[in-house]
Amino acid sequence: APARAARIGTRTPVLAHDGADLAAALQTIREIGDDEALDDAVDDAFPGSRVRVVDNGGRFELQLHQHGLLRPLGPAELSDGTLRYLLWTAALLTPRPPSLLVLNEPETSLHPDLLRPLADLIVAATKDTQVVLVTHARPLAEAVAKGAARHRVDVNSIELTKESGQTTVAGRESLLDEPLWYWPKR
Repeated sequence: APARAARIGTRTPVLAHDGADLAAALQTIREIGDDEALDDAVDDAFPGSRVRVVDNGGRFELQLHQHGLLRPLGPAELSDGTLRYLLWTAALLTPRPPSLLVLNEPETSLHPDLLRPLADLIVAATKDTQVVLVTHARPLAEAVAKGAARHRVDVNSIELTKESGQTTVAGRESLLDEPLWYWPKR
């Protein structure tokens, strides 16, 4: 994964599409973004842990300090799920949020215990941007709904079901209740 490699350190207010500049994006959040929210997001997901960025000759590298370990873990030692959570953290805490952020199945490769911390990050991001979340993970959808209620954030949830090869909106029964969009047939 590109996020595992040390990269030239530059101010990075927006994470690259491949996450190659993860360390720089996290350092930018630390310097000009919400440093406390970054620490809280890491501690919430990995209690007692903190993420640091080290400068090795102008190249930034991520380190995860975990309680009970004698040395920090480098990016090559992180699980795919841990790395993915840190990527979502950088994307959702960006100091330059987009007007619309679409998250397509962010639960992929995440341990189930990380879904609630991820949901909290998603809800927090809605303060600055409109978020569209597409998920197959009911626990993530439920955690987002609970977090939204706790923080008094409006959530509009649409559940789709597949019956006899046809995708429909759950709870809608008549022809007048069909969605307004049209998906062409293959």
